[in-house]
Amino acid sequence: MCFLDHLFAQQWRFNYKDFKDSEPDQNGLGRRLSGGAWNYYAGTTPSFCQSNKVWGMDIDDVYAPVNYNDTHWITLWISIPKRHIVVWDNICSSISPEDLDVVMEPFLYMVPYLLVECASSDEQRAQYSLEPFTYERPTNIPPARAGDCGVYTLKYIKCHALGI
Repeated sequence: MCFLDHLFAQQWRFNYKDFKDSEPDQNGLGRRLSGGAWNYYAGTTPSFCQSNKVWGMDIDDVYAPVNYNDTHWITLWISIPKRHIVVWDNICSSISPEDLDVVMEPFLYMVPYLLVECASSDEQRAQYSLEPFTYERPTNIPPARAGDCGVYTLKYIKCHALGI
C-alpha cells in the first residue's frame, strides 16, 4: 500500500482537462499526464513517505486525501487489482452525487491510464486496461461533525490500512 499527500488529488483534478483534451496515439497512449505522475507511480513522491514501490507491481492499495472546494475532505482508497475506488465521505451531504462524479472523473480515467502508460514492459502493460475504474461512496461509515472531516479523513486511512 502507499499513502499520498493532498497534492496528488489537487494536481490531478487541476490538470484533468489537459489530459482529456490531449490526443492519444493509435494505442490510446501519449496523453498528457499531470506533472510528477511518474514519481507517484514509482513511489518517489511524496518526499515525506517514499515507498520506492511501483503501483500495480508492489502496490495494490493507494490511499489519498482529497479536498473539495476548500470546505470538505474525503478519502480515496484506490484498489488497483479490483479496478475500483472507494470514497469515504463522513458528511455525504457536503458533496452531491453529481458533484462527486465530477470530482472522481480524473481518478477513474487517469489511474488506469497511468498504469498502462508507465508500465515498464509489454508484459506488464498487458495486465492493465485503459477502461475507467469504478467507484462507490458507502453511506454506512461513522459521521463527523462539521469541521472534523479532515481528521476523520486521516483516521479512515489509518484504520483501513491497519485492517480495523
